[in-house]
Amino acid sequence: MLKSVSVFFIFYFILTSANGFSQDLDSFRIQYEKAVEDKAICKTLIQKLRLKQERKEIKSVELAYLGALETIWANHVLNPLSKLKTFKKGKEKIETAIRQNSNDIEIYYLRLSVQKNAPSFLGYNSNIKEDSDFVKKHRHLVTSMILQKHIASVLKD
Repeated sequence: MLKSVSVFFIFYFILTSANGFSQDLDSFRIQYEKAVEDKAICKTLIQKLRLKQERKEIKSVELAYLGALETIWANHVLNPLSKLKTFKKGKEKIETAIRQNSNDIEIYYLRLSVQKNAPSFLGYNSNIKEDSDFVKKHRHLVTSMILQKHIASVLKD
């Protein structure tokens, strides 16, 4: 009896932890597009993700969100050198996330959204076709309606 109760609690913990991660991701997904226009939202999301990174609790998709948000943050910075430095740090995080998890469609979506919106003089646009093809090929695997909507938006641009 005690063994079956222990097994139940282990499965319960796994399921609630996974659900919590999914809820966090949905929050980032909802706020991601708003961060372009809203400096406060962008800053808050970056702070949350940096805290997770400092605690070494960040997953590769969250690292990609952090990188994408840092590239967006470059739009909110006034100093041109700070803009470039911030953008490069974000870009490196996205690339690290892809190396960590090269099968995650959401990471490719994030890189695609950044590359399609980055000014061409930054030179961060060499993966647009590759990412677009990957996202199109695998988008049927995405279960989040929020992410499906974002993917449709970035593919139509």
